Amino acid sequence: MKKTGFVTALGAMSGTSLDGVDAAVVVTDGVTIMSFGETAYRPYSAQEAAVLKGALGQWPSDALADVAELVETVHAQVLSGFGDVDVVGFHGQTLAHDPDNHRTHQCGDGQVLADVLGQTVVWDFRSADVELGGQGAPLAPFYHFALAKYLKADAPIAFLNLGGVGNLTWIDPTQDKPEADGALLAFDTGPANAPLNDLMLARRGVPCDEDGALASEGNVEDGIIETFLEHAFFYRMPPKSLDRDDFYDLSAAIATLPDADAAATLTAAAAMSVVKAMEHCPSPPTRLLVTGGGRKNPTLMAMLAAGLGMEVAAVEDVGLDGDMLEAQAFAYLAVRVARGLPTSCIGTTGVRAAVSGGTISRPDQRTTSV
Repeated sequence: MKKTGFVTALGAMSGTSLDGVDAAVVVTDGVTIMSFGETAYRPYSAQEAAVLKGALGQWPSDALADVAELVETVHAQVLSGFGDVDVVGFHGQTLAHDPDNHRTHQCGDGQVLADVLGQTVVWDFRSADVELGGQGAPLAPFYHFALAKYLKADAPIAFLNLGGVGNLTWIDPTQDKPEADGALLAFDTGPANAPLNDLMLARRGVPCDEDGALASEGNVEDGIIETFLEHAFFYRMPPKSLDRDDFYDLSAAIATLPDADAAATLTAAAAMSVVKAMEHCPSPPTRLLVTGGGRKNPTLMAMLAAGLGMEVAAVEDVGLDGDMLEAQAFAYLAVRVARGLPTSCIGTTGVRAAVSGGTISRPDQRTTSV
């Protein structure tokens, strides 16, 4: 990859929802977004998703060789379908995340992909951050900052990603750099789609509550929500992050509810997590732009709008692709890592100093940690 100027970067993301792999192209110099390119999606089969779910919570070991091979194979299938690119950003599949003990595990070896694709691959984006005291998540905020510039925003705005876990990025677009003091505040908000998806799979045999239809038929159990919002996580100052299953008690609390009431209560929990999170923002954003699968749930979006009392819109309303934004983020971050630019800072992960975190693997077996 050339050392300066705009390049074509390909990013891949497999999130905590365990639904599949997104891949997307961004043309960028690691600072400015010039344009967006082609995209692709490869869903996990039910069997593949079950294998990944069975590995959640596990740390690297020889016992995960088959899981790693699955992650690498599926990513290679998706990424090999693109034309010429200059660099690939590979997030891997998060299986465990424990920043308090300075460790995180994204399954999948970028060197394997570099060899298969014949491309430079940047991967292991989170380890350097957690080793330096950061939360290791969320990592998309630096890309959100670039998007705010791309959209020519001139007042604070926020991006909300509703994947398996929710995360919020508050942005002051008048700042010059994402690592500047006060430019960004980012943190996980709470559980989003993961508990609801797990419920739907267990009780209805489907991967999600399509269009929020089941939740719309149910009643929210206010007592469960009140107890949920007493969790210590909501009172910790950001930056802060979550693992997919950190709110196991919530899933246990709805276990005896009828299907519709359980879905409604889990949907309300996701929305109220965001309402609670907004209390930490330096100032109210002018609008909340929602990405991730949750933006396609009208019941969840309506609960958000009612709870926040501000404009809540899917990112498609401003011309962005909410299905691919996370994959685009890792394409963008790959360029930043390759050029030694920071990918996280105290305002996004709580890391002690701005850090450029990642490993660079090339097809000739030369691997460099940054």
